[in-house]
Amino acid sequence: MDRGPVEFKTRLPDQKSEIVRIAGKDVVTIPRTITIIGAAKTMTNYGFRRLPVTNPGNKKLEGILTSMDIVRFMGGGETFKLIKNGHFGNFLSAINESVSEIMINEVISVEETGNLKDAVNKMVSSGIGGIPIVDSENRVKGIITERDIVSLISKVDIVNGMQAKDIMSKDVVAITPENTIMDLTTTMVDKGFRRVPIIEDGILVGIVTATDVLRYLGNGGVFDKIVTGDIKEVLEVPVTEIMVSEVETGESEDPLTEVAKVMAEENIGSLPIIDNSTLKGIVTEHDLVRSIVEVQE
Repeated sequence: MDRGPVEFKTRLPDQKSEIVRIAGKDVVTIPRTITIIGAAKTMTNYGFRRLPVTNPGNKKLEGILTSMDIVRFMGGGETFKLIKNGHFGNFLSAINESVSEIMINEVISVEETGNLKDAVNKMVSSGIGGIPIVDSENRVKGIITERDIVSLISKVDIVNGMQAKDIMSKDVVAITPENTIMDLTTTMVDKGFRRVPIIEDGILVGIVTATDVLRYLGNGGVFDKIVTGDIKEVLEVPVTEIMVSEVETGESEDPLTEVAKVMAEENIGSLPIIDNSTLKGIVTEHDLVRSIVEVQE
């Protein structure tokens, strides 16, 4: 893609220990024995989209649980079989399984002596939104996320001359208010998206993210729908029940630094791009992080 002239104002810092300074240090970890519902409540209470899973004894990293793992469990993913087959559709029974049943075991991490540039490259090449920072004995010391990088971009003019249209995803997959939560989770898993816009009569009316699905479980909203405990009672619910209707948006010619600033200030993971009342694309945290890697190569 031809992004036009790019002026480098600065570069991603590559000094050792820089990664620790920028990354979040208030890390909450969970043991692999915690229940799925317990983990979801912990993530919701702390406002985290991912939690490292550690050994309670030696504190070493054993896995990671993300909001997308909850989405896969809630429908459309391989771990949905845990509910459908393992518990014969009994949702209440399935959420009391240990988190080891749905977590990611092969974790990509970075050492605390590493540099930020290497961490960002790992995120982009692996398509993941966060990486635990570990010491020489694989004990968790922090976590670096795409949101940390977006915050950095919003404060430091890394490149000049780039606009939202240069990096936005243009083939936007959307659903309608009539779709169900099951439709949503299936779409997220099939397309690999963490957020899906809601369109009605060609107009953006909301957005739903993997975090919204996580909150639906973690804050107890699912229990308001349950009568018999069957998973259908949880998933055959209109997506409007969990969507965010007040959506921050941008325009295709917005400077990239301004896009990052809005996302950082509003603590959101994406910004739909609208021109003349028409959804033209969406800029995600991953788009921003990937663009920084591309222009600095």
